[in-house]
Amino acid sequence: MEGVSTRPVATAADMTVGFDLSSTPLRELNRYLHQPAAAIAGRDVVVRHPDGAHNIAVGVDAPVTIRIEGHAGYYAAGMNEQADVTITGSASTGVAENMMSGRVHVKGFASNSAGASAHGGLLVIDGDAGLRCGISLKGGDIVVGGSVGSFCGFMAQAGRIVVCGDAGHALGDSLYEAVIYVGGQIASLGADARVEPMTDTDLAALGSLLREAGFTHDPAAFTRVASARSLYHWNADADQEY
Repeated sequence: MEGVSTRPVATAADMTVGFDLSSTPLRELNRYLHQPAAAIAGRDVVVRHPDGAHNIAVGVDAPVTIRIEGHAGYYAAGMNEQADVTITGSASTGVAENMMSGRVHVKGFASNSAGASAHGGLLVIDGDAGLRCGISLKGGDIVVGGSVGSFCGFMAQAGRIVVCGDAGHALGDSLYEAVIYVGGQIASLGADARVEPMTDTDLAALGSLLREAGFTHDPAAFTRVASARSLYHWNADADQEY
């Protein structure tokens, strides 16, 4: 737009940098965030007027704080490493997918496949999450303050998923070594998932994770869901029934 600068606005000795996506192309924001970690370490990046744009703050690998002030589209904070990302609105499909480390906090709701294939880090969703939350989780932690849709934790291999509300159908279908904790009702369990007793170790770990996510729920009120491990090896006598 004529007369409108698209350069980021920096304040406080360049430690806080603001991008207004109503006038600045998203490519400029992501180009800034893709600088070498040493060049932007410690920066506080504020993203205004995201208006549901896709791929905001994807592939960040630096110890920065990113505040997205509004709703984000597909794959926000995907492949995050080191960064602390807060979305003050809701997030569409694939928020924090393939996250390696750091923290992503969605203060609204999250759509399908939140935290898919995350290897590390912490994803916090204050509201509900859609279908396939934590699908193919590989080591990260996900805490959902509300409920989740069907197939949460499908083929999750490692890590922890905490659902403070209810869980939809086929929870933990084809689960490996990940553990799911549910505070509400479970519509149904998926193949090879089973309810197990909560141990003292579970209670301590869950309590710590809830506190880290900013929730005050009683860990003793949660149900533990883990793998029965009957799908680990092919059984020719099972006749495709498990």
